[in-house]
Amino acid sequence: MNIPEILQQMTLEEKARMLSGRDFWHFEAVERLGVPAVMVADGPHGLRKEVDNTGNDASKASVPATAFPTAAALACSFDRELVGQVGEALGELCQEEDVAVILGPGTNIKRSPLCGRNFEYFSEDPLLAGELAAAHINGVQSRDIGTSLKHFMLNNQENRRLTVSAEVDERTCREIYMTPFEIAVKKGKPWTVMCSYNKIGGVYASENKALLTDLLRDEWGFEGVTITDWGACNDHAAGVAAGMDVVMPSIGEEGAREIVDAVNDGRLDIACVDAAVTRILKLADRYTATHKKDPDFFLGVQHHLARKVARECAVLLKNDGTLPLASKGNIAFIGAFAEAPRYQGGGSSHVNPYEMTSALEAVRSVCKVSYAKGYQTETDTVDEALEAEAVKLASESDVAVMFVGLPDAFESEGYDRKHMEMPNCQNRLIEKVAEVCKKVVIVLHNGSPITMPWLDKVNAVLEMYLGGQAVGAAAVDLLFGAVSPSGKLAETFPLRLEDNPSYLNFPGDDDIVRYAEGMYVGYRWYDARKMDVRYPFGHGLSYTTFKYDNVRVEGTDPVMVSVDVTNTGRMGAKEIVQCYVHDCAPVVSKPVNALCGFEKIYIAPGKTVTVTIPVERRAYSHYDVKAGRWVVDGGEYELSVGASSRDLRGSVKVAVAGDKVERPVTLDTTVMEMIRATLGTQKETIAKKLLEVCSGVSENGALSETLENVFMADLPLHSLRGFSGGKLSMKDIREMVAAANAKDK
Repeated sequence: MNIPEILQQMTLEEKARMLSGRDFWHFEAVERLGVPAVMVADGPHGLRKEVDNTGNDASKASVPATAFPTAAALACSFDRELVGQVGEALGELCQEEDVAVILGPGTNIKRSPLCGRNFEYFSEDPLLAGELAAAHINGVQSRDIGTSLKHFMLNNQENRRLTVSAEVDERTCREIYMTPFEIAVKKGKPWTVMCSYNKIGGVYASENKALLTDLLRDEWGFEGVTITDWGACNDHAAGVAAGMDVVMPSIGEEGAREIVDAVNDGRLDIACVDAAVTRILKLADRYTATHKKDPDFFLGVQHHLARKVARECAVLLKNDGTLPLASKGNIAFIGAFAEAPRYQGGGSSHVNPYEMTSALEAVRSVCKVSYAKGYQTETDTVDEALEAEAVKLASESDVAVMFVGLPDAFESEGYDRKHMEMPNCQNRLIEKVAEVCKKVVIVLHNGSPITMPWLDKVNAVLEMYLGGQAVGAAAVDLLFGAVSPSGKLAETFPLRLEDNPSYLNFPGDDDIVRYAEGMYVGYRWYDARKMDVRYPFGHGLSYTTFKYDNVRVEGTDPVMVSVDVTNTGRMGAKEIVQCYVHDCAPVVSKPVNALCGFEKIYIAPGKTVTVTIPVERRAYSHYDVKAGRWVVDGGEYELSVGASSRDLRGSVKVAVAGDKVERPVTLDTTVMEMIRATLGTQKETIAKKLLEVCSGVSENGALSETLENVFMADLPLHSLRGFSGGKLSMKDIREMVAAANAKDK
C-alpha cells in the first residue's frame, strides 16, 4: 500500500469518514483506493467476535473462543512468559477470525475493591500491571495482530464513567496511574491505545492533548492509532486536534461533516487530519500484509493452555495441612459453582467458550465425590431446601469442598459493587457446613477481594478468581496435588472495606472523584499506616516451603539483586520471588516499600536456585513536579526480597548517586531549599551566609546538619527580612535569588 499516494488521492470527505468507524466493529474503508475495512473485536481474556458483526448492535451472539483467566487472575501468576503465551493464543485465533485488533489489555490500577471492572485489570501495583500488560501485548502482536491498550486513563470506577472527572495530583498520576501505561507502551508498542470515557481534570480523555499527544506520543514515543472507547467521543473535531484518531463505533456522516466543517472553518488543521489518517492506513496495511490463516489451527488445543494458566494463577490463601486432598475417603463437593463455575466477568469481555470443564466433571477421573448444590447463584436469599441438603451431605463426609464466590449480579462492567460481601446464602451455608464437618475447604470464584467472616472456621482457602473455561479442571488439579499452587495476590485483601484508602472518596460526588489518598494505593497505604490486612499483596502459599539465603547485589544500573532460594519440602513447585525498594532517608514522601522486580521460578525438592532480579534506576526515583521529570535523591536504599510485601526474607543496602536538579530559585523558595541548591557549588557563599544568619554554624565553624529541625529552615526567602534580626534586607535577598539563578562560569 502506497500510503502517501493514497493520502494524496483522498478527498477531505473520505479522510473525515476514516476518523470514525464504519460500523460497530470496523474501521472505515476506501474501496476505490484499495483500503480495506479492518475489524476490531473485544478482549482481553478471550476473543468476543459477533457472529454478525456488520451492524451497530453489541448484543449479538459471538463465535466460540477460548475463555482464558481474566486479568485479575493472570496477574497472580507474576509470570511474563505465561501471559505472553495467552497473548499468542489470542493472536492466533484473531488471525483465524479475520480480526485485526483485539481490544485489550486493560491496565488500569485497582484503586478500590469495589470497581465493577476490576476483574479485567491486573493489579494495584503499577510495575506489575505494566510488565504483564507489555507481556500480553508482545504475545498477541507476535502473531501479527494488534492490541488496544486500555483505558487511557484513570478509568478506576464504573459509576458515572462517561462523565465523571478524575481529580489527581500530578505526582500521583505519574507514579501510580500513568506508570503501567508507560511501561506497556515502551516495552509492548501496542498498535492502538484506547482512551477512557471519563474526564481528567475536567477535560475528556478523548480530547485531552496533554494526554494523547504531549505525553503518549511526544514523551513516550507511541506511534500507533488512538481510538475512543465505544461512545467516548464528546467533541469530534476537538478530539482530532488533540490527537484522537478514530471514534468508535461509527458516528456516521454527521461525524464526517463535523470534521469537514472544522477544517473549512479553520478550527482544525488539515495536518492533524492527515496525520490521523496516515496512522490508520499504516495499521490497515500492516494487518493485510501479514494476515494469513493456519490450515492446521484447532481451537480445542487452547483448552489445555487455559487449564495450565488457571493452575498457575490460583492462590492458596490458607492451608492447615488439609490440602492436598487424598483421593480416598468420603469427599463432598458443595456449591453451584462446582457444577457451573463462574469463570469470567460480565460486560463487553464476555466470551462464548469453545469448551467448559467444571470441577464436578473433572474430579470423576480422580475419585468419586458426592455433590449438593447448596444455593441459587444469582440471589442473596437462602434456599432452605438446598441448604439443608448440603448440610446433611457435609455431616456425612470426611471433607467438604465448597465452591463459592460472587455471582454475575454482584460484579460486572457498567456498575460498581456496593460492598465486599459474598451473597448471604453462601456465607451462611459455609458457617453451617463448618459446624458439622471437621474439614472444610473453600474454593473461591470471584473477580475482586471479598470479606471472609467464616475464615477461622475453615481449614483451607483456594482463590481461583475468574479462572477461565478450564477453571474447574485446574481447581481439581490443585486440590488433589497434581501440581502445587504457585500464584501470589496481585492486590491486597483488606479486613474490611472501610480500611481501603479510597473509602471516603469513592466513587465521588456528582461528576467529580478526588483521589485524595494520593500515591498511597493498595499495599502502599496499608504498610504506611501499619494496618492489619486479611491477606497482603504478594501473598500465596504452596505445598512446599522455600528458604531464602545470601542476598547480594552487583552492578549499578540496573542493580542485579541475587538470592539463593532452596525448596526445603518434598514437592517440586514454583516460587515467586519479589523485590521491594525502601528509601532509608527519604527527602520527600515515599511508600515504605515498593515492588521493584519479580521472578517466578520452578525449584525441585531439595534443590537451590539462584534467582537474579534486575532493579533499574527508575525504582529509586520519584516524579518531581517542579522539575517536570523523574528524579533520584542520592542516598542509601534498602532492597529486600521475599515471598510477599510483608514476608521479606533478606535485604541489602545500596548507595545510590542522586540526580542534579536545577530549578529556578524564587522568593517563595525556602531557606533549606536554597541551601541545598547552593551548598557544595560555586555559589556556596550563599549557603554559608544563610547558615550564619539562621544560626546554622556549629562552634567549630562546620556547616550544621541540623538546620532542617529548626523553624528557620522552612521560611520562604521573602520572610527572612523579618526574621534575620536586621542582617538581611529585601535587596540582599533579591540579590541572593539572582545570584543563585545565574549560570556558573
